[in-house]
Amino acid sequence: MTFTDQNNFGLQCKDVSHWFGETKVLFNLNLDVHAGQFVALVGPSGCGKSTLLRAILGTHPPHRGKILTMQNGRLANADRPGRDRGIVYQKYSLYPFLTALDNVALGLKLDQTTTSFRWFNWSGWSKKRSDFRDQAAAFLKKVGLGQAMNLYPSQMSGGMQQRVAIAQALIMEPEIILLDEPFGALDEATREELQEMLLRLYEENAEIKAAGEKPPYTLIIVTHELNEAIRVGDRLVGLSQYWDWKSEGHECSPGATVVYDKSAPVFRSDERPEYELFDDMRKEIRKYVYNPEVLQHCHEHVIVNPTH
Repeated sequence: MTFTDQNNFGLQCKDVSHWFGETKVLFNLNLDVHAGQFVALVGPSGCGKSTLLRAILGTHPPHRGKILTMQNGRLANADRPGRDRGIVYQKYSLYPFLTALDNVALGLKLDQTTTSFRWFNWSGWSKKRSDFRDQAAAFLKKVGLGQAMNLYPSQMSGGMQQRVAIAQALIMEPEIILLDEPFGALDEATREELQEMLLRLYEENAEIKAAGEKPPYTLIIVTHELNEAIRVGDRLVGLSQYWDWKSEGHECSPGATVVYDKSAPVFRSDERPEYELFDDMRKEIRKYVYNPEVLQHCHEHVIVNPTH
């Protein structure tokens, strides 16, 4: 792989299938994600979106197929968790006895120091700790919490806590960040604020990419809100169990696969999208991804590697 290719590589899922006993969940799923893309993953309940995220994360590797990520500058099989992948869940899990600053710095502390180092090298640990907290402060500012660094989780709203969770993922500088319904428990106004925060990261990507460097943020966000998917993602991927598997010789459903994959409009962080203009897109997704009565060939609405 050339250096240019490395700058473009984000993730590759190749012929991924997964099942739990007799229950088939994912079937022959293929997905290539370019560095810097924000992929919005949508689909019916129970279609395997979270299963796919866990497979990418490495906690539940697929039974068949491979998932490749960039690890230490080389392509590697994501068959176990690694620092190259980060995840943010709907339910944020912050340590209640740590401030926002120390919650974010914790990942660096655990990754780059040992207990013996912290106990027996006080001067070295003091310098490291100061550096970790400086980095944590920078990422808290990036997610809009520059004035809340010293607050404890009990003093923060749900939206603020989710910002801390996102900063926790960002500070580890993973190759790809997975977000599993990250804003699902928040009110609409807070959701919109956090969507704008993600779009600012996308704008930062664009600036860095224009300078010829690899964009730092590659996201896959699972959401059940189509408007959110359209606003945040520059690419919409529909995962569904509703496809014409009989025509491919299967006697029963082999599981969900990618049935929809197209580019999405790109919004500025300060732009209020007029969602009514994208009603056709929402109708198309509902028809081909969510409707069990419409069983099309699984590649009919898939554009290979859509990119802006």
